[in-house]
Amino acid sequence: MKTKKGDFIEIDYIGKIKEENAIFDLTSEKIARENNIYRENHVYNPVTICLGKNDVIKGLDSFLVEKEINTEYEIIIEPENAFGKKHQDLIKLVPTTVFTKQNIQPFPGLQVNLNGLTATIRTISGGRTLVDFNHPLAGKTLLYKIKINKIISSTEEKVESILKQATNDFSMELKEKDLTISTTLDKKIGKKLEKEIKDRIPEISNITFKETKKNSIKN
Repeated sequence: MKTKKGDFIEIDYIGKIKEENAIFDLTSEKIARENNIYRENHVYNPVTICLGKNDVIKGLDSFLVEKEINTEYEIIIEPENAFGKKHQDLIKLVPTTVFTKQNIQPFPGLQVNLNGLTATIRTISGGRTLVDFNHPLAGKTLLYKIKINKIISSTEEKVESILKQATNDFSMELKEKDLTISTTLDKKIGKKLEKEIKDRIPEISNITFKETKKNSIKN
């Protein structure tokens, strides 16, 4: 069976920076431990994505269309189809006091949130800090080893995969084409999720969101 656009698929993968042969992301806890990159609070599980919806980088999203399930693939993705090329105008000098006023002690390699943007500290010299607003993987050629485990046909599993991108605090009930979701998310986020669910899962016609208090939901 081959995949197609609009399919929900479950994948396992290892993502490496090709030039450095360094793993930057993976789904296997075993391999993470073997390579001494295991993170205590990280969840290592297969990932569910919807093909053609930019759930993963462009080069990987397009590659996974028309591929066989239960098959392992290896793909090299150039920067323009990954996290983009590095732009020099996104590397800026910022007064170090911007960080110290927020009780942040900058050091090279530190990732920070600055004015709502994620950035990486490159160097510190005197009272100025060189900050890179490019994505940390911008300009990198990536190597993915990836396996398509299965195509997901269950409507409930499809909905869960979308909701889990926003929260794990929810319960749901599906009756034919009617979906009821109880969650602690506010109505604004609920409306966005409703639109996304209807776009990705056309077999669902009606969605009702019920905003609930924390710790009152049973999955």
